[in-house]
Amino acid sequence: MCRTLATFPNSCLERAKEFKTRLGVFLHKSELSSDTGGISKFEWTSKHSKERSFSEDVLGWRESFDFLLSSKNGVAAFHAFLKTEFSEENLEFWLACEEFKKIRSATKLATRAHRIFEEYIRSEAPKEVNIDHETRELTKTNVQAATASCFDVAQGKTRTLMEKDSYPRFLKSPAYRDLAAQASATSTSASSSSSNSSSPAEPSHT
Repeated sequence: MCRTLATFPNSCLERAKEFKTRLGVFLHKSELSSDTGGISKFEWTSKHSKERSFSEDVLGWRESFDFLLSSKNGVAAFHAFLKTEFSEENLEFWLACEEFKKIRSATKLATRAHRIFEEYIRSEAPKEVNIDHETRELTKTNVQAATASCFDVAQGKTRTLMEKDSYPRFLKSPAYRDLAAQASATSTSASSSSSNSSSPAEPSHT
């Protein structure tokens, strides 16, 4: 149960307020906020950025978890939410794996693999992700002869955990629901303005 702010500064209420503030920023800025910590180091671009307005992007986050992960702002907003639940390491690990798979140099691949393992996988790692012992041991073995797919099993399990656990709570959170409502209103207003502007002008009389 949450305590009051007076007795517990890091209360659920405070974290929810922080999340809502961050999402409010995202509504007006279609770029990663520096306030999202580790996410800013990833060059994450949206597949839909050229096709949809930001409001449409926000509404699209509830279509599927894949859509959320394909959106730069969706990733940033989801990360802000995960920070309120103290589980942002899951998303950061998933993103690190996506970047890892782009490496073509065998030397860099091995170096990065060990870095990711030390940061997210090993027991009592600084950002240890929630995976079972068998997956942890398998990943440890894979890293010894690193390939682009050595984190696939661990990444997949982390993704499944986020999709089934954190993602539904993100969509049900008051902060996202408020944001979606604002986005829906903005989208409707824009559509209405576009419709009005396309109406034929009244002929002028001289």
